[in-house]
Amino acid sequence: MQDLPRPTSSAVFSGTPLFSGEAKQCLAAGGTVAQAWQKALQSDVRSGLQSVTGDFALGMQLPDGRVVLAVDRFAVRSLCYREVQGQLQFAATLDGLVEDGVEIDPQAIFDYLYFHVIPSPRTIYRGVYRLPPGHFAVFERGRLTVAPYWTPRFEEDSNPRPFQELKDEFRAIVQSAVERELDVQRPACFLSGGTDSSTVAGMATLVSDRKVDTYSIGFDAQGYDEMEFARIAARRFDTRHHEYYVTPADLVQHIPTVAAHYDQPFGNSSALPAYCCSKLAHDDGITKLLAGDGGDELFGGNTRYAKQKLFGWYDSVPPALRRAIAAPAAGNALVSKLPLVRKAASYVTQAKVPMPDRMMTYNLLFHLGVDDVLTPQMLRQVDLPGQEQQQRDVWQEVSEASLVNRMLAFDWRYTLAECDLPKVVGTTALAGVGVGFPMLDHQLLEFSLKLPTSYKLKGFKLRWFFKEALRGFLPDEIIAKKKHGFGLPFGVWANSDPALKALATDSLNGLARRGVIRSEFAQALLSRLLPEHPGYYGEMVWILTMLEPWLAAKAPRFVVRD
Repeated sequence: MQDLPRPTSSAVFSGTPLFSGEAKQCLAAGGTVAQAWQKALQSDVRSGLQSVTGDFALGMQLPDGRVVLAVDRFAVRSLCYREVQGQLQFAATLDGLVEDGVEIDPQAIFDYLYFHVIPSPRTIYRGVYRLPPGHFAVFERGRLTVAPYWTPRFEEDSNPRPFQELKDEFRAIVQSAVERELDVQRPACFLSGGTDSSTVAGMATLVSDRKVDTYSIGFDAQGYDEMEFARIAARRFDTRHHEYYVTPADLVQHIPTVAAHYDQPFGNSSALPAYCCSKLAHDDGITKLLAGDGGDELFGGNTRYAKQKLFGWYDSVPPALRRAIAAPAAGNALVSKLPLVRKAASYVTQAKVPMPDRMMTYNLLFHLGVDDVLTPQMLRQVDLPGQEQQQRDVWQEVSEASLVNRMLAFDWRYTLAECDLPKVVGTTALAGVGVGFPMLDHQLLEFSLKLPTSYKLKGFKLRWFFKEALRGFLPDEIIAKKKHGFGLPFGVWANSDPALKALATDSLNGLARRGVIRSEFAQALLSRLLPEHPGYYGEMVWILTMLEPWLAAKAPRFVVRD
């Protein structure tokens, strides 16, 4: 019999997997995590993984010679892999896997400019991949198979239990989730002043016999600073509150470090504030922070859910009425200029675009014009429709669910797993602090899957159940406030602060020299577009400013060639 190809990587056991059955008993009896995983997967890999919750990344060889890779349902922990000469190599990050000679993939750079991150399974390197959330891979006899082991299944209660009963269960789940994640010696939390972080902080004070430390970030820029809401929550729950105001000088100092810390380009603009917040906690001796990420995506808190629900009504409008809506704007230039008619025409135009494409109608890269942004040699190496097809495939995974629930599941992949969680995990790690996500607790996830759609978006009221269930616990001001988080006024500062503008200019010019973007676009973006609308175009300046320092640190010789 031919020898089985052997993996060239060491085993990976990261995170805090929560086992059940024989695997749980194995750990309780003093067994190792590796032995528990073997117990969990001994009968069937897929069903075994379905029985494990918590956050984890797994890479190991089973006794029968098969190599199994897996990550948790939200990819809180990551795992990368590649095949080399009939062998499977894997590691927790790309930095532990790539070597000289591995090429940068221009398609991945395009994906970064489109999404502001590089969604799995693609990575910045050709032939190197990252497991998507809820996926596993089996390498057997030289053949690799990658598939999901978990896909969201919404089973809404058609006859919901009384509100008070649901409320009590919800509060109990959140409280126990916070208790499991909290560092009992130095309980500490991020606190933006939003409903999620305030809930986590409040629950932490209920379960801890020590004073809870909370950490907040502010910005001295009109329309961006929401520190007062964090202070309201800190006063309500009597936490030991810590504040730090980020400055343009902080960005100039930390952008190169944060950009290079990630194993591939990462453009979430909250990364720098999250790092500053984490560093403040670390300097205070905090070893673990709790974050509130996940509440919006599990319970319907993003404004786009209401917006797309409005557009979704168009699908149920009879054809005759659709024609009546569109008719006033057709063939009559004068009538088409009326404000109400323009709004109706715009509504119809957008409503006709199927989901999920409609959510990307205003994508910044396409708004600016791909041909105007990218160089000809860059365009020749990318597949423009590629990112659209991946999103459509993800959208179809939960085709039986309601529109709102499909958007939630879509955001579990693209907003949480690919963007927000890597932001927090990456920046806390850079600061030397651990992090927990009680809002992604498996019991809370199951609760969300069964909650009626109308409880998540009641009419156009976002996260109705979540807020009503916490009314009286959270301050009214926080329940009523609009979502904000650690939004960064980068565009405003890049337009006014000389040092930050110089850093942005150097980054954009560097990308032009590499053949990624047109030099004339870089000049127009900085000299004309950014001053006109710093809040809007600042996002494009930001993702380009983060891309060049990463390339300078990880691939300094990279140039786009035909």
